[in-house]
Amino acid sequence: MKYFKWFSFVFVFLIFSGVLNHTYSQSIYFCEGVDDDGEPINESSVFTIPDNGGYLYALIQLPYSVDCDFVVLEIYRNGSYDNTISIETESDWSWFWKKITFYKAGEYTIDVYDCYDEFITTGSLEIEME
Repeated sequence: MKYFKWFSFVFVFLIFSGVLNHTYSQSIYFCEGVDDDGEPINESSVFTIPDNGGYLYALIQLPYSVDCDFVVLEIYRNGSYDNTISIETESDWSWFWKKITFYKAGEYTIDVYDCYDEFITTGSLEIEME
């Protein structure tokens, strides 16, 4: 009986903490554009680009202000480092985007870090050639 009461207490505590704890996550979207409200236009994880290259947008949404004047996108292609891109930001921004041009097909992973080199989020996409 003693264990049942202890288990019940822990169970109720976990339920209430889960209900009261609103979780928000950082997100990265790959899309053909970004609207004025910071929402992705034609979001996808697979894009087909012309043989001479093509671009898309990486949109980062945060549940808080970035509190930095730049963020860094580290780009990996097929598991190997490819490129690093910076995005200039304002400290009170909670979403921002960058137009990125791709020239090669492959599976890309993009890791986002703030100006303190703290990890923000990651995302993956596939680029196919026409």
